[in-house]
Order: sequence, then structure tokens, then C-alpha cells
Amino acid sequence: MSENIHPIFDQLVSRGEREKYFNQKSHVFWFTGLSGSGKSTIVKGVERMLFNSGYFSQVIDGDNVRSGLCNNLSFSMEDRAENIRRVAELSKLYLDSGIITLCSFISPTIEIRKSAKAIIGQNDFKEVYVNTPVDICEQRDVKGLYKKARAGEIKGFTGIDSPYEAPISPAKEIITASQSIEESVNEVFNFVIQESKLS
Repeated sequence: MSENIHPIFDQLVSRGEREKYFNQKSHVFWFTGLSGSGKSTIVKGVERMLFNSGYFSQVIDGDNVRSGLCNNLSFSMEDRAENIRRVAELSKLYLDSGIITLCSFISPTIEIRKSAKAIIGQNDFKEVYVNTPVDICEQRDVKGLYKKARAGEIKGFTGIDSPYEAPISPAKEIITASQSIEESVNEVFNFVIQESKLS
């Protein structure tokens, strides 16, 4: 760290004080899965349920940060890693603010997610694997991305010509092929609430 940088983190209102104020534990719930797996849909539903239940949360979504914070990055593996590094640093700030943070990112490799976990902290990084087979994701293709990837218009597309490494032991796994969106949202909401209640 440069000798000209003097962080003041230890002088600010503490995370513990903020958690008491919000009456919740702050964690980062990191949703990973293929494009079209249902990550953003589930996160939106969980956010609404948290809000309606009096919890304070913040969503960080892949497409949102790509249009702002990370709009100078490509989809190369190097830039994907930098994208996740920036998001993890942002998530850490929300975490320290006492906020329940819901991150929705393909984050395709175990190493990329491991780097996010290292920044956020092992006890605060809650990996949620939205497990949806690629054929179902491709059937949905709500953004038309699989069609473009199959046509060669998008190179390095996860699940087609770029690998996706599934989590080995996620904190929560949602198998969307066997249940409705509402069931998936409710299952994740209950998990988030369980993890976020002050003891």
C-alpha cells in the first residue's frame, strides 16, 4: 500500500453497530450459475421479500455493473477476473455497512469465486449455486445470447465455448429444473433469513 494512502476504516461507525441498527447480520450471498439459470430472477424476488419483511439489502447484478462500474472491461478471462475483484471490493463495503448483499454473477471458475471469497471473507461469503442445465438455459435464452453464441457472434460464451466450473460445496444449491421460480425464491429467502438473523 502506498505511504500516501491512509485508510480510516477503523475510525468509522462499526459493522456491529450498523448490524444492531438494522437488526440483521450482514453477509454477501454470491449467486453463481450459467447465463439464463435464473440468478437475477431469484435475486429480484428475494430482494423484494427481504424489503417487505423489514430487512435492508442491496443487489449487485452483473449486467448493472457492466453498464457502469465495469463498463471498460471485456469478457476475456483476465477482465472477468477484474470484474469480480471490483464487485467483491464493493460487496465488502456493503458488508461493513451492515447490509445484506445479493450478488448475481456467472463468475465461471472456482478460482474467480475463490478470489472474491478471499476479499469478502470466508465467514461472510455465502455461495449460492443456481444449478440449471445448459440445455434448459438455452431453451429460455431470455437475452438471445445462446443463439448469438451458437451463430459465432459471441466468442468465449460460458457454457458454449468457455467453461463453467460448478461450485464443489456451496452454502446453498438451488436445482431450478425441479421447481418453480416461486419455490426457488422462497427456498433462497428462507436461507438468507436464517443466515441474517441476529442471535
